[in-house]
Amino acid sequence: MLRRAHPRLLLPVLAIVLIGAVAGCSLFDREPRGTPATQAPAPAGAGAQLEIPTTVAAGEVSLLQRLGADGPLRTLSVERDGAWQCADCAGDGVTSRGTLAPELTERLQVLLADPALANETDQARRYRTTCIDALTSSLLTSTGLITSQDCPGEERTPVAGEILLLLTQATPAEVKG
Repeated sequence: MLRRAHPRLLLPVLAIVLIGAVAGCSLFDREPRGTPATQAPAPAGAGAQLEIPTTVAAGEVSLLQRLGADGPLRTLSVERDGAWQCADCAGDGVTSRGTLAPELTERLQVLLADPALANETDQARRYRTTCIDALTSSLLTSTGLITSQDCPGEERTPVAGEILLLLTQATPAEVKG
């Protein structure tokens, strides 16, 4: 009799495969980098495709969110200067761009430089997803990947939780499913 694979391992494996596939394709379709000052929504299919990085430099962060296994992937990338680009953040298929307010950019940089962030990575916590059909949020930082789910009983990591809240309040990304 064959044993079934653990369903809680399926979502992280699928997320890694999706990130790798999209990042590999994006190497051939790069846009020139700019720092727009205002939010300028554009249809997701209008040639403005967001790169989904597999690594980020110090001071940069990417947020990937998915509701359940079949929901659309929301992606948000924030550069060191506060410029952000978000694909499908509101679940509407629109790519938006903007810049964080200076005080939020400064706060984000302080949080990303916090040494406690290293103890919140998936590897350090040996994190495993446990909920089905929950909103899964993954922060990609220079210290590593930090994943959390909106499900009963899951504690948010202090620093990464504050980064997630800052990003979802300052951009069209949503913290709840």
